Amino acid sequence: MTTPFVHLRVHTEYSLVDGLVRLKPLVKAAAEQGMPALAVTDEANLFGLVKFYKGAQGAGLKPIIGADLWLANPHDEEHPYRLTLLAMNDTGYRNLTELISRGWMEGQRLGRAELKREWVLAQSEGLIALSGGRDGEVGRYLLSDHGDEARALLEEWNAAFPGRFYLELTRTGRPLEEECLHLSVALAVESGTPVVATNDVRFLEKEDFWAHETRVAIGEGRALDDPRRERKYTEEQYLKSPEEMAELFSDIPEALENSVMIAARCSVDVRLGEIFLPEFEIPEGMTQDEFFRKVSHDGLTERLDFLFPAERYPRDGAEYAEIDQRYRERLDFELDVIIQMGFPGYFLIVMDFIQWAKDNDVPVGPGRGSGAGSLVAYAQKITDLDPIGYDLLFERFLNPERVSMPDFDVDFCMEKRDRVIEYVADRYGRNAVSQIVTFGTMAAKAVVRDVARAQGRPYSLGDKLSKLIPFEVGMTLAKAIEAEPALKEFVEADDEAAEIWEMALKLEGITRGTGKHAGGVVIAPTKLTDFSPLLCDEEGAGLVVQFDKNDIEEAGLVKFDFLGLRTLTIIDWALEMVDKVRAVEGQGPLNIDSIPLDDGPTFEMLKRAETTAVFQLESRGMKELIKRLLPDSLEDMIALVALFRPGPLQSGMVDDFINRKHGRSEISYPHPDYQHEWLKPVLEPTYGIILYQEQVMQIAQVLAGYTLGQADMLRRAMGKKKPEEMAKQRAGFMEGCAANGIDKELAGNIFDLVEKFAGYGFNKSHSAAYALVSYQTAWLKAHYPGPFMAAVISTEMDNLDKVVPLIEECRNLGLTVTPPDVNVGGYKFTVDDEARVVYGLGAIRGVGEGPIGAIVEAREAEGPFKDLFDFCRRVDPKRMNKRTLEALIRSGALDSLGPNRAVLAAALDDALKAAAQTQTNQNLGMVDMFGEAFADEEAQGGDVYAEYRRVREWTDKERLAGEKETLGLYLTGHPIDEYEKELERFVSTRISDLKPSREPQRVAGLVVGVRTMKSKRGDTMAFLTLDDRTGRIEASLFGELYDQLRGQLEPDQVLIVEGEVSSDDYSGGLRLRGKEITPMVAARTRYGQAVELSLDGAAINGRLVDSLRASLDPHRDAEGLPVRLRYRNAEAAGWLELDAAWKVSPTDELLIRLREVQGQDGVRLKYR
Repeated sequence: MTTPFVHLRVHTEYSLVDGLVRLKPLVKAAAEQGMPALAVTDEANLFGLVKFYKGAQGAGLKPIIGADLWLANPHDEEHPYRLTLLAMNDTGYRNLTELISRGWMEGQRLGRAELKREWVLAQSEGLIALSGGRDGEVGRYLLSDHGDEARALLEEWNAAFPGRFYLELTRTGRPLEEECLHLSVALAVESGTPVVATNDVRFLEKEDFWAHETRVAIGEGRALDDPRRERKYTEEQYLKSPEEMAELFSDIPEALENSVMIAARCSVDVRLGEIFLPEFEIPEGMTQDEFFRKVSHDGLTERLDFLFPAERYPRDGAEYAEIDQRYRERLDFELDVIIQMGFPGYFLIVMDFIQWAKDNDVPVGPGRGSGAGSLVAYAQKITDLDPIGYDLLFERFLNPERVSMPDFDVDFCMEKRDRVIEYVADRYGRNAVSQIVTFGTMAAKAVVRDVARAQGRPYSLGDKLSKLIPFEVGMTLAKAIEAEPALKEFVEADDEAAEIWEMALKLEGITRGTGKHAGGVVIAPTKLTDFSPLLCDEEGAGLVVQFDKNDIEEAGLVKFDFLGLRTLTIIDWALEMVDKVRAVEGQGPLNIDSIPLDDGPTFEMLKRAETTAVFQLESRGMKELIKRLLPDSLEDMIALVALFRPGPLQSGMVDDFINRKHGRSEISYPHPDYQHEWLKPVLEPTYGIILYQEQVMQIAQVLAGYTLGQADMLRRAMGKKKPEEMAKQRAGFMEGCAANGIDKELAGNIFDLVEKFAGYGFNKSHSAAYALVSYQTAWLKAHYPGPFMAAVISTEMDNLDKVVPLIEECRNLGLTVTPPDVNVGGYKFTVDDEARVVYGLGAIRGVGEGPIGAIVEAREAEGPFKDLFDFCRRVDPKRMNKRTLEALIRSGALDSLGPNRAVLAAALDDALKAAAQTQTNQNLGMVDMFGEAFADEEAQGGDVYAEYRRVREWTDKERLAGEKETLGLYLTGHPIDEYEKELERFVSTRISDLKPSREPQRVAGLVVGVRTMKSKRGDTMAFLTLDDRTGRIEASLFGELYDQLRGQLEPDQVLIVEGEVSSDDYSGGLRLRGKEITPMVAARTRYGQAVELSLDGAAINGRLVDSLRASLDPHRDAEGLPVRLRYRNAEAAGWLELDAAWKVSPTDELLIRLREVQGQDGVRLKYR
């Protein structure tokens, strides 16, 4: 019989710095080896606690909670001491939680939590300590021959942990271990301290050693064979069986027995699944439930006043009494359920912070997710949609038959969301509010690169492997090798690649770092550390709880989702500008919540699918769906969002919906062969189609007499599609229908139909709330396009690729976009009095918020800038350098200060010098002769630019190139404009008109980007981004086509591309697969007839032939076009064609040179 043994030191993947143990296999292995218990001691965290605790209990193992900690070493900061703490009981667990949190919040050094010794000694109750062996405090003193100090320290530890301090013994083949072990045993005997054996486990099986080394090397950013890399682990640190441990410690059996003793002493009962709500202060003299009912009924009265105004619905009339009764009954029903489930506190907290946000100008969304189905939420102004008006169901949110935490996701404006979180922290206590941790794992594309680096492979190899893995959500290495034949070939053919791949498979999905959940906020009723340990960054900011969003609810804390929605920021910024416009027209501010929901112009615009920048409706696929569906009510918009998903699109449901709406198919409830008139009210809004989860629930309620709670259970079961569960539900449904006298066969058929569509059903509450936001943006775009577009562009300013199509959209809407101008614009895009969109200076590349702030301050202080010298003199030079000024000139933002950009550029250095001189003189307190001189000159009507006017003006190309570089787009023209007339001969379609089709299509465009990559076969392929001012498209050139054109693909030239157009799922746009590519010159040669030059004999002197020869010579080309001269003088006119030897290639340069020929009065390309 072997001595039983329990592992007390195990690092899982959650240690982050090391550890390769995944929790499920760990629990399974420990159970198979017959161990009674198991500890997980991750490095300074309890990230895995909830998952481990539940997993171990499920497998019949006793979970032991602990952590490996670092103790600060006052003598050598770089080498702190190791200490392991295990929780014996609830007090110990609480102390451990607080110590870990304190380590991160107060003792964090270089990304590591370090505890001070006195903290541990002070909070030792309920904890067992293991000394840390050769890395612990006592061990280090023993190894450095300070035996007396070691004894004294041990006494201190034993005093703080009486009978709970164990000297730890390990035998994993690491240096000094065996020495430390013998010294420790001697000290233990002498002082009567118990010993315990551990194996400091880092991975499950011996052969995982190299995978673990690779993981550690990736974390340190070093290669495995780097001589500077510390070798901290050995291949013995795997999860050894009790038999192996017994053999290893046969000379010290009590070290093994003590491990079981310790396991017996540790019993923590972690309360999982109970929920603890923070306290909400209730006014004196009321219970929470009474207050909750009062707030809700008062709120409903306000809402009814808005929905059913008294002038139309007299308060004493029968009509209003009926409405009031219907709403109050639903409200009371909801209130009863919420109170019975114990959640009034939750609602009150949400109500409170949303009310605070609305009172403090923080835009809040109308609701999201199933919470919009609650009338209580609507009455308390948590949501802004009348659930009765839109057939939204409360049970879809809170089901009395199935107690689960309510979950309001609240959208706030991105900009101001943090203010709401601040308010909550102030109200409920800083130590009770935090955000939630997320774990980053090694995903397929990244893990391949990381492994390649750690193995010291060339960068290109890891890069190539990574690029061969398809880019989509949820991609794994296993899926990739199935989906990509080229990847499979590469891994099979290349040994190095195969080694990378094999290792990557072992590491894929391992947790490697922590982040912060986008919107989750937890509020604890007491302090957070009563529920979970905390983590923060080195400055002590960015507090998060150590349990992720699923575990934190298990641990009893309530999570509130504070999400940032860009669209709310857009609406907020747009309204600011709209109100200014309205003020000019003598109207009051606009209340976006009271706009009519059946506005004609808005739906007209929607039907034309002019939905760029309209929330949720801007993708290409959505525009196509809109063109077919032609929405004319908010109900249709709600349906749009629910229909535009892969399920409905592929199942034919979308086509059916559209045909029924436009009267091309008969409307039936739900199917022509199986329908029942009771279903008409349920399915009428969707033309008889089962589109929403709410409709699935209502069908069960109407036909089979289910309560909505039971119907919600049915909906969930249908979603899960378990056959045995479905059979049970079917029987119940049939029984209910029979009781209502509905034919058995009809009931069965309807059940099958519902089941088929339930899988596609969408949550109508979410769809309705978001459709309302979409409608608001569409309404703004239809009525106040300027302010709306300015707001949209302002939220996208840091992404020039998005700014460009939006400015294009402004032009399509007929809005004038004024060029950037330092005398009118601010950081964001705005609208001026003439409703033009004013360019935001923040969208100029190379100009940050600092310089713009300085410009605006100077302008507000002393009015508009007069010229460049004035500008440089007034703007704070500490916030503006020459590079910024150059960007401002090239973008055109200083055009109002000088005659042209060339002059401004020429005067720049002098203007800066003069400004610096003025600054120096002022600082010295001198009377500024120079400043005065300038002032005099201006006063006498002098010209500050006099000496710079001689510079050559920039050509169109130069001017446009500068705009392109600083603004990402061409503002004062487009290089393609020069070719407009010519291009009409070669191409009939513009990029924005392209449609996916098998037929080849031809477009011309300016090359704005070229990227190349190697294909699977090792050929190079190129991707060209073409822009023709109506839009952009990416054209791909493969293999041979690319080789033919290799030297000719330069950005900023015009190309004509013919090929096949298809939808690109990745970008949501279109892509063009090039079959034939013609540069402009080649097109001219192919379609042109001759280069014609018209000469006026009267203006010619003797140098005609020389200047002609000089112009034509560099461009001679036997494959080119002939040159024709039209010569005329007072007597006659005639045509001459030059000899074939003088054929020329019709380039732009040639045409420019010919315009310089003596006596010419016309150069043109004649086309066939």
